[in-house]
Amino acid sequence: MTTLKSKATEVVGKAKKLFGNQVDAVVRQEEKVKELISKTFQKISKIGEDPKIKKIVAPIGVFIRMIKAHFNGAHKLTGSTLWLLVLGLVYFISPFDIVPDFLGFFGFADDLSVVLAIYAKVKDEVEEFLDWERTQG
Repeated sequence: MTTLKSKATEVVGKAKKLFGNQVDAVVRQEEKVKELISKTFQKISKIGEDPKIKKIVAPIGVFIRMIKAHFNGAHKLTGSTLWLLVLGLVYFISPFDIVPDFLGFFGFADDLSVVLAIYAKVKDEVEEFLDWERTQG
């Protein structure tokens, strides 16, 4: 029986194979990370204002805030967490991945499956970040 954790590991593994080298290059350059965040916002804005969609892409917003806090020194992440968050954004914005975006909903669902799998893998750090963020008021 496949567990959620093993399925998440499998999905993230496939994303790593596709985009690992690209993530390695991006994560070391703050300017490239800023460009990635900008492209992510552009894709989200194209998706629309539907509240259901906004709820589905909420983890992406958390990833972006975590990455920004890391780079501005306010809340440092482990190297592996930063790498996974950047992988999630790279996968999300890429039109050509396991299920290409031109396939409409299925391509979008594929992107979100990777984002949610990464969210599951770094859940403890996400919760720690969200707690920290609440105290920053």
